[in-house]
Amino acid sequence: MNNSNIFQNLKADIPASVVVFFVAIPLCLGIALASGAPLFSGLIAGIIGGIVVGTISGSQVGVSGPAAGLAAIVLTAIGTLGGFENFLLAVVLGGIIQLIFGVLKAGIIGYYFPSSVIKGMLTGIGIIIILKQIPHFFGYDADPEGDFAFFQIDGENTFSEIFRAFEAISSGATLIAVIGLGILIFWNNVLSKQGKLFQLIQGPLVAVAVGVIYVFFTSENETWGIAIEHLVSVPVPEDATSFLAQFSFPNFSAISDPQIWITGFTIALVASLETLLCVEATDKLDPRKRVTPTNRELLAQGTGNIISGLIGGLPITQVIVRSSANIQSGNKTKMSAIIHGFLLLVSVILIPKLLNKIPLSVLAAILLIVGYKLAKPSLFKSLYQQGWKQFIPFIVTVLGIIFTDLLIGIGMGLAVGIVVILIKSFQNSHFLHIEDKSNGKHRIKMTLAEEVTFFNKGAILNELDSLPRDTFLELDVRNTRYLDNDIIEILEDFSEKAKNRNIDIQLTSERGSVTNPDSFIEFFNLHPKSA
Repeated sequence: MNNSNIFQNLKADIPASVVVFFVAIPLCLGIALASGAPLFSGLIAGIIGGIVVGTISGSQVGVSGPAAGLAAIVLTAIGTLGGFENFLLAVVLGGIIQLIFGVLKAGIIGYYFPSSVIKGMLTGIGIIIILKQIPHFFGYDADPEGDFAFFQIDGENTFSEIFRAFEAISSGATLIAVIGLGILIFWNNVLSKQGKLFQLIQGPLVAVAVGVIYVFFTSENETWGIAIEHLVSVPVPEDATSFLAQFSFPNFSAISDPQIWITGFTIALVASLETLLCVEATDKLDPRKRVTPTNRELLAQGTGNIISGLIGGLPITQVIVRSSANIQSGNKTKMSAIIHGFLLLVSVILIPKLLNKIPLSVLAAILLIVGYKLAKPSLFKSLYQQGWKQFIPFIVTVLGIIFTDLLIGIGMGLAVGIVVILIKSFQNSHFLHIEDKSNGKHRIKMTLAEEVTFFNKGAILNELDSLPRDTFLELDVRNTRYLDNDIIEILEDFSEKAKNRNIDIQLTSERGSVTNPDSFIEFFNLHPKSA
């Protein structure tokens, strides 16, 4: 790649990295809080996810960091394993297991999820982002950022939290959120089309800058000032010694504890699944339609989790919220993910006090835009027009994510998708062509599909049993390349019933036609190409 291309990409990647940086800060801290872990552990995971995973990964758009989907597992594990240091050992083991998954080429699993479920995942996450950010937008921050489950750790649920927020609106936080949202919309729809300067300087950066200035000028105002609990809360060390004291290290002496191994395997499994689903989703969002090597992604995630666990960080996955913000901000290469990691590192070391002047409500406004772009109403219309076989798995996934959590919602959508496939297979196993009576018999032609499996037993059996007496049935298997033994047995059994109902069966295959064969089993054993 020549220097002009590198510069051209950086002109897009640096502004995108700044947006992802602002999105990542509250999520890293919020997920750590929701996980019952030290706040600094969330920042470590964000830094490692950006720099280490971003460097090794083959994804040009994905951004990794601590994941909301693992918060409940982390919260439980820290308590049951006897401390945070023991949990860190499980994170390291989880990373090693992910490396093994990558070597075994388990990345192919992500390709088995239907497109309708992946689209439902993106839309569901978009809606849940919007619903979860509404309270923060109005300055109600009882539930931490990053808690995306329906039943929240503050005892409320997604919808009751919104009603609570309307009862406790913070004037200053709401005002600056509205101003920030106005800046974002105006920047995106008007200014970004007016020149390269407004494309280089992203709207979220301006909105955050205005929010910080607002906090400085209204800090003494009781009505319009923003209380400290409504601002970002990055740990502020007093000196280098206290900064280094924030790092934690695994307790390797507990490696013989089977519970730690079970937790490590659970982390590896859930983190890998969430990453592979995110890879599928981000590849669909990527304007250039690049394809991420999934096995390499597992190796990258495994490496990231080993390092994160070794220095006190939370488990890492590729994360759809940060990845979609990256794509929407116009990134070109994975340098945006890497730079966002360095921005996290430098800012945590050099300007933590300035970061703590950023209003959470302004960051909520940024996330509202991200959520809307993921869950545009036009997508619902498009999936509905594609028919119920696409729409039902899509809408079940969306509702599952909203009312449970990410992985359960995806599981529900996948289960419905499998049922739809079975129904389609049931319907498409064969078709009939019925002619008038000839020689006193009904003439019916049944043509079997290219592949007929045991899923089709019910449909074919019902069709055969419903044939009237005195029928001439032509069974056409010329296009059938696979015929399950279960179907052959059904035909064998039906040939006996046919004699009692005066039904003649003509079997038409690539090798010619046979009327009332003595044995269907022998026929297909002799002519396996037709089966």
